Amino acid sequence: MFFFPFRRPNLLLALSPAISEKCVHWISIRKIRLPASHIEALACTTNSIFVVLVQLGGHQSLGKMSRRTDIRDFVSFALDCTRFRLVREEADVENEKLRFAPQMAHQIFGESESIFGYRGLKIEIMASAGPLDLYFDISYTKKVEDLRTEGLKSDNVMKSLADMVEDGCFYTNLDEFKRIHAAKSAAFRPHGSKVDEFTYPLDGRDTETRTFEVYVSSAENAEYMKFHTRLEMFSFWYIDGFSRVEIDPLWLFFTVYERYGADNNNESATNDAANVRYATVGYVSVYQYYSYPKNIRPRVSQILILPPFQKLGIAARLINHTTYEYFRKKDNVTDITFEEPIDVIQHIRSVVDAKRCKELSAFAPDKLLAGFSQEMLRQARATYLINPKQCRVVYEILRLGITDTDNAEQYRAYRVEVKKRLNMNYSRHRRDLARAKKRGVDVTVAMCGIPNVSERIESLNAEYRQVEQIYALVLQKLLTEG
Repeated sequence: MFFFPFRRPNLLLALSPAISEKCVHWISIRKIRLPASHIEALACTTNSIFVVLVQLGGHQSLGKMSRRTDIRDFVSFALDCTRFRLVREEADVENEKLRFAPQMAHQIFGESESIFGYRGLKIEIMASAGPLDLYFDISYTKKVEDLRTEGLKSDNVMKSLADMVEDGCFYTNLDEFKRIHAAKSAAFRPHGSKVDEFTYPLDGRDTETRTFEVYVSSAENAEYMKFHTRLEMFSFWYIDGFSRVEIDPLWLFFTVYERYGADNNNESATNDAANVRYATVGYVSVYQYYSYPKNIRPRVSQILILPPFQKLGIAARLINHTTYEYFRKKDNVTDITFEEPIDVIQHIRSVVDAKRCKELSAFAPDKLLAGFSQEMLRQARATYLINPKQCRVVYEILRLGITDTDNAEQYRAYRVEVKKRLNMNYSRHRRDLARAKKRGVDVTVAMCGIPNVSERIESLNAEYRQVEQIYALVLQKLLTEG
């Protein structure tokens, strides 16, 4: 007989999906028959307890997986136990101050971002700062296999890490990693063609300025793509929904490097070529889509700036200057678009575009108060390669900036203007359903799927408030930047 303590069904089964899978495996290898509902519960239920009791041949044998506290000890959360380090010189291998944490881990270890089977788990990922040769180290104090678990197995962490490295090239021996780092780092040079150079602080007032260079490469550059597969390893930890790019000549990669001296003296990196070293900072990927009849429409796909280099204005530079200047010089570019930018990138983009457009005649205060116009679209696209959707956003930001919110009529006119855009899809959908109904189509089910007018008004007001808050942050940034 096989049974569970069903008196407390909410405390039934497993601590995590990973543990649940182990339990199902434990049952299956013993060919124990369970109702399908019990098996399904084992596979799905989380944050609870289970104890398996088996009665075979007239006697009981307790197949106890573990006490609750024991099992919890063998569940690690990837964000807590994983750390990265960029190594410029051998001493950095031991420098704990250089460590930084991942932002997400669900693309490596599943939605729960948990790892089963280890107590005291630590995952250390080191990369040589320039060529990004990788070193993986996994340490722990105990594995679940060390217990009498009768079939429970720990997750294969090394395989999960290895799957992120497309060419499968990484090191697990620290001495070998140090040797490779010493041999390759000094000779490493950026791939592709140099398209930009800038310093931080950008105004150059600080005596200790840092120098950055940007190089562009296409997917046809085999040497760069080998390097890029290692850089992409970081993308799994920092870009949600990340997927590797396919080899396609229409892909371009703008990769940022910091140039420094071997003695960490930036001046020596300028005056002595033999002393120059490069550290990889991040990249922007751009796909050159076709635009009728014979143009291209570049779409910014992914932006990654590694944590040690964040908050230095590098992402803004790439959007504001590097990619824009690169494509502006071409005579076959319709405009530049972005692929579902995250909030931070959209904020940077809006600040950059609003700052530019407010100098155009079509965006003069009197023109803004008169409403959105085709001339705004034309000037924004012709001058700054801004696409229509983003142009509309810029118009709304700049108009809010000149709207007197204490003037009830003027403020109401602005709110109505923004809400018209926000409500466009909803209104179109209702019109389409109304037309279909006139033609005799039964739209009852479709109508149930959309909110009624009063519900829509409530959600529209909430959407507007959120949009205005976002626009206010952009305007505040414009004021601080002058």
